[in-house]
Amino acid sequence: MTFTQVIDFKTARFSDLDRLMDRWVEQTKGKRTASHSLVGKDRADRNHFVEIIEFPSYDEAMANSKLPETDRIFAEMVALCDGPPTFTDLDVVRNDQLNASTARRFFHEIASGGNLDAIDEVFAADYADHDPLKEQDTVVGSDGIRADVTGWRASFDFAFELDRQVSEGDDVVTLWTLQGTHTGDFMGLAATGKQVSMTGTTIFRFENGRIQEGWWHSDAIRLMKQLGIAG
Repeated sequence: MTFTQVIDFKTARFSDLDRLMDRWVEQTKGKRTASHSLVGKDRADRNHFVEIIEFPSYDEAMANSKLPETDRIFAEMVALCDGPPTFTDLDVVRNDQLNASTARRFFHEIASGGNLDAIDEVFAADYADHDPLKEQDTVVGSDGIRADVTGWRASFDFAFELDRQVSEGDDVVTLWTLQGTHTGDFMGLAATGKQVSMTGTTIFRFENGRIQEGWWHSDAIRLMKQLGIAG
């Protein structure tokens, strides 16, 4: 079970403490078990900070705390604080990555499932698309996505398998594999019934919970070779 530690502290010397944290990251490289660290500042109190550190498990957190570098850095941290920090230990019981979930809705529900009504829920009205298969980058909007999905579904009976997904800030990166059957006209080629597959990577940038911009990179040549369009 993922484990999270919340450290609550006050300091008027955050710039010094920030450099101290950088030193801890450098000194524990290859040894630390922490997977994610986030520091927030209280808008109502400029000297009040909260650090949230994530670990794969409680045992991994305890192993991290026993590192000699952690002991030394923590002692220096306390010296920079206005009073001793407080700690809250949390077992994570729910962790929703909402942007990543929305990105998955496109691949599974819209593209593979054909629910075109969900496009306006997932994409911004002025969505911008970047795809080297197209002549130029254009702001295609949700109507452009609807046309693209409709075209692909008319050419192939397909489904996406999501091989890996990474979410950071406003960006969600998805590595995917498309597998299907050529059932309709594609680039002037009538349906062949051939089984096809294609791999690719899509980066979606989110604003206000919707996909605002997308970048597509795919092994389209492989698909064309399978259909006999490319040699």
